Amino acid sequence: MIWIVEDDENIRAMESYALRSSGFETVECESGAALFSLLRTGKPQMILLDLMLPGEDGLTILRRLRSNVATAGIPVIIVSAKAEELDAVRGLDSGADDYITKPFGIMELLSRVRAVLRRTENTPGKHIRLGGITFDDDRREVWADGVRCALTYKEHELLGTLLRNPGIALSREKLMDLVWGADFVGESRTVDMHIKSLRQKLGRCGAQIKTIRSVGYKVEAE
Repeated sequence: MIWIVEDDENIRAMESYALRSSGFETVECESGAALFSLLRTGKPQMILLDLMLPGEDGLTILRRLRSNVATAGIPVIIVSAKAEELDAVRGLDSGADDYITKPFGIMELLSRVRAVLRRTENTPGKHIRLGGITFDDDRREVWADGVRCALTYKEHELLGTLLRNPGIALSREKLMDLVWGADFVGESRTVDMHIKSLRQKLGRCGAQIKTIRSVGYKVEAE
């Protein structure tokens, strides 16, 4: 079941028709208020989220979803007319699994929906302990030496990716692909900035994240 949060009736209908034609069930919402009302009754397989909505804007809605344990794991694709790179970066850093700009092709939409579902529905390693780091993906919690760390959505995803590959050096490009998606157009320094923030938030345990010169990063036990 894919929920579409879009205030433009024509776009909403087009997205719904394309998804239904490909075998998905859909529910349509016009606003964040309607979405959160529906979430009291169940959870979708995915949410397609517009940014410019009546009432709460899409980024605010996304942050609310990611800050709640019950909804933090729902895959979200932003579908927006905002086409600047900075808009995409803000959306992805706020927790979106992908970012599609309008106008878009139906085949592109369906391909990205399937790609995100593959990536999010087959994620191993929900509960990991390595050295002083404890990672709980279901609760969206990370603990370092027994102290809970307040990570952003992307920091959580980045740490989880490293922890699922202990001792393996992952290139910046590979991390970009796994965490931000193959279509993300940002620079590799995005990874470096997130690693720097992660190390600071993990305190002493931040030293478990090792820099591999000319390659990328890996995580090890102390």
